[in-house]
Amino acid sequence: MFITDIKRVIDQVSREKGIDSEILIHTLKEAIVSAARKKIGPRADIEVHYDGKTGDVEVFHFKEVVEDVEFPDSELTLEQGYEYDSECEIGDSLGIRIDTEEFGRIAAQSAKQVIIQKMREAERNAVYENFIHKKGKIINGIVQRFDRGSIIVNLGQAEAVLRPREQMPKENYKRGDRIRAYVLDVLEESKGAQIILSRTHPEFLMELFKTEVPEVAEGIVILQKAARVPGVRAKIAVSSTDSDVDPVGACVGMKGNRVQNIVQELRGEKIDIVQWSPDVARFVCNALSPAEISRVIIDEDNQSMEVIVNDEYLSIAIGKGGQNVSLACEITGWHLEVTSEEDYSREVKQGYESLMKLDNVGLPMAEILFKAGYASLLDITETSAEELASVMGISEEAAQDTIAQAGIRLMEEEQEASDRLAAEQEASEQEEIQPEELQPEEPVQEPEKPEKDDGLPEQKDADVMDDGDATS
Repeated sequence: MFITDIKRVIDQVSREKGIDSEILIHTLKEAIVSAARKKIGPRADIEVHYDGKTGDVEVFHFKEVVEDVEFPDSELTLEQGYEYDSECEIGDSLGIRIDTEEFGRIAAQSAKQVIIQKMREAERNAVYENFIHKKGKIINGIVQRFDRGSIIVNLGQAEAVLRPREQMPKENYKRGDRIRAYVLDVLEESKGAQIILSRTHPEFLMELFKTEVPEVAEGIVILQKAARVPGVRAKIAVSSTDSDVDPVGACVGMKGNRVQNIVQELRGEKIDIVQWSPDVARFVCNALSPAEISRVIIDEDNQSMEVIVNDEYLSIAIGKGGQNVSLACEITGWHLEVTSEEDYSREVKQGYESLMKLDNVGLPMAEILFKAGYASLLDITETSAEELASVMGISEEAAQDTIAQAGIRLMEEEQEASDRLAAEQEASEQEEIQPEELQPEEPVQEPEKPEKDDGLPEQKDADVMDDGDATS
């Protein structure tokens, strides 16, 4: 055989590369068939038998017995057939055992190349099959090298890449450091499986909670959704299938040890654990904590909410750079607009005043319209006469007149606002020009006081005494 101790080679490659031995045996057979056909001919019918216990390989060349041979690599005459089987007949197929040493050096080299190629393909497929099941899971590795900002991580059987956008800000690694990351994707490419890692994905946070919180692994605590500003702040919504288990407390752990382990892994990223609720308004209030919510106005058609908070909680609800409200939007799936009580009251007052500009709208009707979602003249102009008539309890003709009147009043308001803005701009320009036109005032000189004939300065009135005072 041109490969000695083939069984040992197959067992070693299977063990070291993680490739199924059956795949290697099939590859070996294909390589031998390829070598045999290079030596014998392209039409040769070759069968290879491998003994898994002993490692012996037997190669058979099958030829059909015919009267006239047209293709020598697949046919032989009856006389030739008698040399292998004395009882053969026309039409029989004879399997002639051949020695692989007869293939020659070129054929053996070709077989070797096929084996190497097939083994590489099998190795790539094995890597892909091993890691495709780990997609969406956390994996441990060792930093091997750096490539244009990306970190190449050694996972043992394969290498993975942690691209710059998937790295946490302000994280520094050295060669040989251990690293934990989330398997974002496993791509099957011609050069082999490419494993993409991430430390910024929200699922990485959820997988960390699965490893730290036993109740999550048991299915008692459900991780609903997570949102992150990597390295800065994160929110995760949790619920419980057991009424006796507090999902937030379970995730925090005794003295906060569970969540602190995750915070340390994420380099101090602040984590808000939010109680999920089927009541969307309640869920939004929980998501915006620690801010206290006064009221919530829901617009289900546009999947948005206006959240009104006390004035002192406005900055807390919005968060630094709008982080708190943006994360709350992401985990709730609703567009949230946060407004203070003072601003909301001002808007309500302006809305009432604009509605009451309509001829058939007084304060009671303005309240009815406001509760029905018509907070301004613009809302009136954008509705239909049928809907407005239903809300106001008037005919559609009267409702149409009201809509037309609202359009006129709205144009008047816009014109007034435009005129006011123009006047303010003009006044501002005047204030900028006026100081340049004013001339500096000259200092006022006091007139010199005349001296008396005796050369003494004139005394002030308060210093002058009359004769009576002198006598006394």
